[in-house]
Amino acid sequence: MTSTDHAERTRAHREEQRPDSDPASDRSMSVSEIRTSYAEFADGIRRLEWLDRLITGRYRRHRFGDVDGEVLDVACGAGTNFRYLPETVELVGIDISPEMLAAAEAQLADLGREGTLREMDAQDLSFPADSFDAVVSALSTCTFPDPVAALQEMERVCKPDGTIRLVEHGRSDLGPLARFQEWRADAHYAKMGCRWTQDPREVVEAAGLSVDDTATGLFGTITTFEISPAPSGDR
Repeated sequence: MTSTDHAERTRAHREEQRPDSDPASDRSMSVSEIRTSYAEFADGIRRLEWLDRLITGRYRRHRFGDVDGEVLDVACGAGTNFRYLPETVELVGIDISPEMLAAAEAQLADLGREGTLREMDAQDLSFPADSFDAVVSALSTCTFPDPVAALQEMERVCKPDGTIRLVEHGRSDLGPLARFQEWRADAHYAKMGCRWTQDPREVVEAAGLSVDDTATGLFGTITTFEISPAPSGDR
């Protein structure tokens, strides 16, 4: 896919978005607003990582535990994914928040691992096409101003014979929990910049990605994906 084709595809997606499908989808925080928001929460996220591991650790381990080669962790945050990646990978992590990257640096030190961390917008990755053997990301599409553009960037920088692995969250399929999410959706978005009533499958489909395997868990709030990138000429 040429850069022009990519831009047209992204514009078409934006025009087709349906605000009524998600209470927070009719407005998105800007990249700078997200950066500011996560500056405030980086320390707290780092301190509560044990809780995140308890809730999502098995899903991250299942999807990320067998990748190899050069691996890009998109929106790596405080580095929660790092412990689930094989020690043999060449790890690169990117995030929009300097404070999150500082927490990720501390995570690498705690784990005794090496990796390269860079401040970068997931929607406009500063890597050449076909750079990585695997691209991973967790709980990220809910915060990107344009998640489709970010997913298409993940595909662009992943080698055609590589793999994209996602662990995402969204609206529960359990009635009472789903109603609570809907009730709190706007307030949660205003505080965290997180669209927690999204449907991850719809986002991945809108990005035109080819899903090899997907599974849900935790009352439908967690959805994981294994995705094969399209050949470079078809993107």
